[in-house]
Amino acid sequence: MRRLVIAVLVGGAALGCGSWKRVGSDDGPAPADQLTQLMNVSSFYQRLGRLAAAEPLPFVGTVAFAAGPGDSVITALGLSLENRALAFQREGNLFVARYRVTISFQREGARSVDLARDEIVRVPTFQETMRAEESILFQQILRLTPDRYKVQVTVRDAGSTAESRAQGEYTAPSFESGTTSAPILAYQATGRGSLTDPLSVVLNSRGSVGYGADTLLAYIEGYDFTEPTTVPFRVEDEQQNVIYTDSLRFRGGREVESQVIRLAPDSISLGELKLEVGTGDAQRSASALVSFSQAWVITNFDEMLDLLRYFGEDARVSAMRKAPVAERSRLWRDFYAATDPNKASPENEALNQYFGRVSAANSRFTDEGTTGWRTDRGEVFIALGPPDESIETSPGTAGRVVRWTYLSHRLSLFFQDETGFGRLRLTPGSRAEFERTVNRVRRQS
Repeated sequence: MRRLVIAVLVGGAALGCGSWKRVGSDDGPAPADQLTQLMNVSSFYQRLGRLAAAEPLPFVGTVAFAAGPGDSVITALGLSLENRALAFQREGNLFVARYRVTISFQREGARSVDLARDEIVRVPTFQETMRAEESILFQQILRLTPDRYKVQVTVRDAGSTAESRAQGEYTAPSFESGTTSAPILAYQATGRGSLTDPLSVVLNSRGSVGYGADTLLAYIEGYDFTEPTTVPFRVEDEQQNVIYTDSLRFRGGREVESQVIRLAPDSISLGELKLEVGTGDAQRSASALVSFSQAWVITNFDEMLDLLRYFGEDARVSAMRKAPVAERSRLWRDFYAATDPNKASPENEALNQYFGRVSAANSRFTDEGTTGWRTDRGEVFIALGPPDESIETSPGTAGRVVRWTYLSHRLSLFFQDETGFGRLRLTPGSRAEFERTVNRVRRQS
């Protein structure tokens, strides 16, 4: 479950009231370069117009606007964080982390709107603290006057003093009669009957959806239509091909009406999507992302298959690799369903854990001159998780040896740097023990 934090602020004097490739494309960077780029998640979200910060405390944010009473604009700022980025401490039967969010909206010739909030995250198990997909949602509601704003957000971890910052420019628009809001990407939304009603949405801050998993929800408001009106809605893929069209029907005679569009990700293209409502000067748009994983931005089929090399479904992965492009989406849906350990939930927990470990391995094993998940330690970490004990002998010298112990598996593995160049390899005996253990674990699961 995602943990949600929402608050409402009415501002003071400054306020009225206060290129990726399509699936199956053959050209592009070399596979090693592609996988390196996948780790820079923040750069991908910045291209989508998000507030995105990298290590040491990565987060992704978005800003959405809706009409407020009078000349005000309701502004919703949402942030998406991962548990693993925070420093948790044991408190009684729970693991607890604390963080602070500082927000600033600045416009030329006016006093900035600034605020800070301290938040607490509580989880019941240590495994929850290591979640690498979106697990924390923060949300702040403000009222602004229509204008161009420079937005800056800082997130600071109280437990480790890690801090990251993101900034961007956004326009709070004037909502004239007969216009609509831009599509607001959300997990939940409840329509309003009046401009004085609060905006009731849970923002999808990343604007992303897992391929074969959740449904992409777009919430749209129409304002003061004098008569029944039909407004076009369409979705374009990153090649500007129209892949979905619909019509929004507003009855008219109301100061605000609401519409919701739901898109199934297994029926639309991977990669960036552009959602557009209206035409001409009244057109408003938003960008979304369909990816194989929320932990990484994976929008290329071959990249995804390469990342699954340690997942343990070699026959299915090989079949997807050999399949023609037209069959890949069906095979992925079959693969997703077959490997899902909990059919009652919309997510595939096995894949979420796997990609989370891949991401964590890249963060942990950075001293061997290659990406962390491709090292022997990365392979073991992805397959078995973090060891219960890690002991190193002769660090920094030739003959360096690291021992990992897994108590539940009664397993000790030795990694050795035989060349003195910093590459830790499983010893032959440990490689055999590791493979036997992994095969046994997979049979049991």
